[in-house]
Amino acid sequence: MPPPDPAHLGTLPPFERVVSEHGPTVLRVCRALLGPVDADDAWSETFLAALRAYPELRPGSNVEAWLVTIAHRKAIDVHRVRNRTPVPSERLPEHAATSGIPGTGDDELWSAVAALPFTQRAALVYHYVGGLPYAEVGAVLGNTADAARRAAADGRAALRRHYRMQTGIPS
Repeated sequence: MPPPDPAHLGTLPPFERVVSEHGPTVLRVCRALLGPVDADDAWSETFLAALRAYPELRPGSNVEAWLVTIAHRKAIDVHRVRNRTPVPSERLPEHAATSGIPGTGDDELWSAVAALPFTQRAALVYHYVGGLPYAEVGAVLGNTADAARRAAADGRAALRRHYRMQTGIPS
C-alpha cells in the first residue's frame, strides 16, 4: 500500500481528537446494540479498525457516521459469534428466555429493545442514541433514509405494544 498523501493528512484532525470527540457516542451505540458485556470490546475493535483506515479517509467526510458504520459492522460480528457460541451453564433454565440476555441485569427497556429485530434495534439506536439523521442511519444499514425511518417507526411501535401488554393498557 502506498504511503498516504501528506497533503491529505493535513486536512484530517489528529486521531486522538477523533477518539475524544466521538468515543462516547460510539460507546453508547455499542452498549445499546450489544449490552454492557460486549460493548467495550466492540468499542476497542471499532477504533482499532478506524485507526488503520483513518489515513485514507476523504477530507470532509462525516467522521461520526463513519465510526458508527464501523461500530455497526463490529456489532454484527459479535452477534454472529454470539449466535454460534454455546453458553455454559451449571443448570438449565426452566423456560427459554424470551428477550434480552438472561442474567445480565438489563433493565426492562433495554431488554425490550434487545428483543427487537436487528434492523429495527439498530435504526432506533443509531438515531436516538447515536444522534444520526435518518439519511446516515440508512447509509450505515445499507438502505435508504425512508427505510431507516420505517425500521425505527416499526421498532417504536413494537416497543409501545410491548409496554401496553405489560401494563394492560388497551391499544
